[in-house]
Amino acid sequence: MTPRLWDISPPLSPDTPAFPGDTTYQQRWTAEIGPGCPVNVSAITLSPHLGAHADAPLHYGRNAAAIGAVTLEPFLGRCRVIHAIGRKPLIRRSDLEHAVTNVPPRVLVRTCLKAPTRWDAGFAAFAPDTIAWLASLGVKLVGIDAASVDPADSKTLDSHQQLLAHDVRVLENLVLDEVDPGDYELIALPLKLTQACASPVRAVLRSLP
Repeated sequence: MTPRLWDISPPLSPDTPAFPGDTTYQQRWTAEIGPGCPVNVSAITLSPHLGAHADAPLHYGRNAAAIGAVTLEPFLGRCRVIHAIGRKPLIRRSDLEHAVTNVPPRVLVRTCLKAPTRWDAGFAAFAPDTIAWLASLGVKLVGIDAASVDPADSKTLDSHQQLLAHDVRVLENLVLDEVDPGDYELIALPLKLTQACASPVRAVLRSLP
């Protein structure tokens, strides 16, 4: 039987919501099919934090690794989707404990019924000690269907700092609307951007045999 795929990446376009002050999606054509030109060629400008993306340690750690320098293993392999819908403002250990028996190294948390199509600062985020606890269970990557693992108004980024302290990778802005709780294979490889603080990913889940 062919494995089922779930595309858990939001579309990228000028309408894609961005963190206030961040660079939105912009595209222009540098060449178009016509007399003397056989191809269409475009140029795009966007924040690497737009849509589904992987933060690099460089995003929240001075002199830390850019996204092109991190290993790919955390972004590929067995993962567990856990529902914590409506758990605001912070996702606590108690919201996830029911689903962590024999937890794989990757955990994605669904916090909303439907992924937002406009900026909403009231998204759910992780409590910092939840990140530390997941790391203690051997989790090497966490993901969330929100714009950040920290609240929108955080100035200290405490959950990001826990990612840095425990060398855990992160995916943000996932779309988990159609994904039931359970185990899947995650494929969400970042681009090899040698100086960037993040990278867009085309994140997908695949059913397990």
